[in-house]
This record gives sequence, structure tokens and C-alpha cells, in this order.
Amino acid sequence: MDRTSPAANPIALAESRLRWLDRRQEVLARNISHADTPGYRARDLAPFAQHLQRASSPAGLLRTDPAHLVSTRGAPGSRPAPAEEVSPDGNGVSLDEQAIKVADTDSAHAVAMGLHRRWVGMYRTALGRNG
Repeated sequence: MDRTSPAANPIALAESRLRWLDRRQEVLARNISHADTPGYRARDLAPFAQHLQRASSPAGLLRTDPAHLVSTRGAPGSRPAPAEEVSPDGNGVSLDEQAIKVADTDSAHAVAMGLHRRWVGMYRTALGRNG
């Protein structure tokens, strides 16, 4: 088992997800703080699935035979960015959208923390270290 990959074990996966969620909260907070800045456009991180895919298999799929077909589709889970509404001063931050993303990120953070605690608790129990 490759322990360097976040997908190698559930604790590493939860920790990787928590780091990604922390970075996303920072980006969303910056978007909200620039809601009145002329010309500012909202930013967001690439979806966690893409982050995980890059971390676990940087080389991608191997083409072992020249006769094999090459995929023309984008990465799994990728989608075109939705059209952004821009105010007359050029600002593209929608506070409603940012609030929804912050709430989603907060919920995902709670789930990842819960999973991390349960897995660590399970390992502690297996080692006889309850308490």
C-alpha cells in the first residue's frame, strides 16, 4: 500500500480533505472581503476530486499499446465554469453564491473531522489505548 498517496488510507484522505477545505475557506473569505472592489472576480479552488486525482496519480493513465484509444473527455467531475454576473463596476462577486459555498464547505469540514476522529478512535481502540 502506497502511504504517500492521500487515497492510501482514510486518515490521510481526511487530512488532505481538511487541508483543501481550509484553503477553500480562505479563498471564499477573500472573495467576500472584495465584494465591493471594482473589477474583482470571484475565485475558487479546483474540485477536491481533481486535487485528489492529481495527488494520487500524477502520471495519469498509461498507454501501453499505440493501438489503444486516447480519451478526448475532460477529467472526471470537470465542468465548464458557469457564466458570471458582473456588476456595472466590473465586480463579479455574488454574496449569495459565496454564502452557499461557505456553508457547503463548513458542512464538508464537519464531515471530514468526524471521519478523521472515528478512524483515529478505531486505531486507538485496536492498539488498546482507549482514554
